[in-house]
Amino acid sequence: MRVAAAGLALAVLGGPAMAQDTIHETEQADFRVETVATGLEFPWSLAFLPDGDMLVTEREGGLRYIDDGTLREAPVEGLPDILVDNQGGLLGLALHPEFAENRWVYFSFAEGTSRANHTALARGRLSEDGSRLDEVEPLFRVNFDKQRGYHFGGRILFLEDGTLLLTLGEGAQYFLEAQNLDNHLGTIVRLNDDGTVPFDNPYVSANGAQPEIWSYGHRNVQGIARNPQTGAIWAHEHGPRGGDEINDIRPGLNYGWPAITYGINYNGTPVSDARAAEGMEQPLWYWVPSIAPSGMAFYDGTGFPEWQGDLFVGALAGSMLVRYEVEGDRIISEEELLTERGDRIRDVQSGPDGHIYLLTDDLEGSVLRLDPVIP
Repeated sequence: MRVAAAGLALAVLGGPAMAQDTIHETEQADFRVETVATGLEFPWSLAFLPDGDMLVTEREGGLRYIDDGTLREAPVEGLPDILVDNQGGLLGLALHPEFAENRWVYFSFAEGTSRANHTALARGRLSEDGSRLDEVEPLFRVNFDKQRGYHFGGRILFLEDGTLLLTLGEGAQYFLEAQNLDNHLGTIVRLNDDGTVPFDNPYVSANGAQPEIWSYGHRNVQGIARNPQTGAIWAHEHGPRGGDEINDIRPGLNYGWPAITYGINYNGTPVSDARAAEGMEQPLWYWVPSIAPSGMAFYDGTGFPEWQGDLFVGALAGSMLVRYEVEGDRIISEEELLTERGDRIRDVQSGPDGHIYLLTDDLEGSVLRLDPVIP
């Protein structure tokens, strides 16, 4: 990728100082990066309200409202107690498909103590002025209390039938539990919008299995999106040292962790001798070395027609945005974007205005927008 500086005015955009009007030239489309909001404490998830305003979760426990491009000083009130510990805090965010009528906001978070914690899901009604959540109610809690603040998962995706998927982690040191269906660690769960269990979940009648489980054998899933070409649900997860994966998520399937993996332990020892096994799914894509993927969106806007249907993935360790050209159920090409900025990208969203929005993972994090450059 080539970067052409079109001016000399410098601005700090969550990474190295760069020209505000720098044009980023890529294989198929050129863009500029604009800062929408700054001053967010490790922003984690972004959701667009019907009027174009935004809600942003901060891992440090705040739910923030961006009003016509301005970050309100006061956080949204009404959240439950949230554990902020290492990777734990306020995490995923999603609006109910009928938000315009019911005002329901869904959020995932770490709950408990550093010695006994889990991922939880709750919802509340956003007040008309956006200042608070009312009628906050818990919907789901992982049924395993783990020590230390690692591997919570936390992304939320509503499906076309009105149910939702919540991604989870396996708690790091509890990695063997990802193959154990009697708890929720290392799974993706499917719930009705009120937190009850859908009757057609794959393990709803299986003895000893948790009925919420949709898929299992995951490590730490931090990106999930629907492929607009096929309707399939794709999710990515962190590997250890190498072995980050993108998977096609199907009900009842086992995605292998830790029995099979393309990664190794952080100390260089093997996690497993196997990369494939009968009854375990192979990834659509994997990364060696790891990029630490976080946030994931298929582009469905009009601002970048060349990118229509492409998949965008944020990278934390990789400090970049990655674009994947998708053909049906296959990834056919990869392009690394924004590598020169050094931003850890936590979330990626295709905005209702046709632009792409990013959250940078930093104590002084930002909402960034990619604006198309018209030739």
